[in-house]
Amino acid sequence: MNIAIIGAGGWGTALALIAAERGHSVTLWTRSSERAIDLSTHRENAVYLPGIAIPPDINITSNDSDLKDNELYLFAVPSQSVREISLRLKQYIHPHSILVSASKGIERHTLKRMTEVLAETLGATPNRLVALSGPSHAEEVARGIPTVVIAASRDFNAAREVQQAFILPNFRIYSSRDLIGTELAGALKNVIAICAGILDGEGFGDNTVAALLTRGLAEIRRLGLALGADEQTFAGVAGLGDLVVTCLSKHSRNRRVGIAIGQGKTLDEILGSMSMVAEGVSTTESGYALAKRHGIEMPIIEATYKILFEQKDFREATVELMSREMKDDRD
Repeated sequence: MNIAIIGAGGWGTALALIAAERGHSVTLWTRSSERAIDLSTHRENAVYLPGIAIPPDINITSNDSDLKDNELYLFAVPSQSVREISLRLKQYIHPHSILVSASKGIERHTLKRMTEVLAETLGATPNRLVALSGPSHAEEVARGIPTVVIAASRDFNAAREVQQAFILPNFRIYSSRDLIGTELAGALKNVIAICAGILDGEGFGDNTVAALLTRGLAEIRRLGLALGADEQTFAGVAGLGDLVVTCLSKHSRNRRVGIAIGQGKTLDEILGSMSMVAEGVSTTESGYALAKRHGIEMPIIEATYKILFEQKDFREATVELMSREMKDDRD
């Protein structure tokens, strides 16, 4: 199969390695000509995946026209850039190709999921859209550490094609028909991971983090069900699995943002020092707005929004969350 990976960050590069090992003809696209030259010359993504060799048979390019005639296009760019980049590349992408979103976020202003953005910008038919999600840090995938993810699509055959395209002995892919739940869980867990980092930075213990993960998952599930997701998704790889790894892993950029906030740094200071995108920051805005739009109670998401964008003291937010009226655990 001819596969184009859109985005040469850590995740895009790791997935290009997977596709190449699977025997496909792979093109890895980056918008920066300088970056394309650097990656092609050194055959290493030193910024995101130092020490990992990029095989010579992966074509690295910044030339948009090199993306013609691929059967599968996988988008691994920051979520807030998906619309811009897909519109830029539209003339080279056939809407009947399989379009895979490996970007985890909710678009600001429109509050659309990433496959919804791709459908809108590329005129793609719904049965060719797939979301690839799950607990999968690029740093570990690129090193062959066993990983399990989900390929979700409204169309079973499209999900199966992505399974077949990327599955390896150390990279297992399950299929799902729950596109909504898979994308929401993948996006909103980044917000909970910021909270987990805040707790760590402040010096709270395991009890507090466990409470955060379970109640955070309840909030994600609540919104997902209101939007038509399958409840089972949130207890699986795309839900609980991705939430746990993002909240607890040393690789989690969103957790690192939270740790810095818990240590007293401002959001501007933190983002100014980062070379990678922490998706949870923008998703906090869009997730909060989505909950408001649909009238869904999400107190952890709301508290995170106020900490990040209204400079609310996180200690005060913690007290307020712990002092809320009594609830049943199923609520």
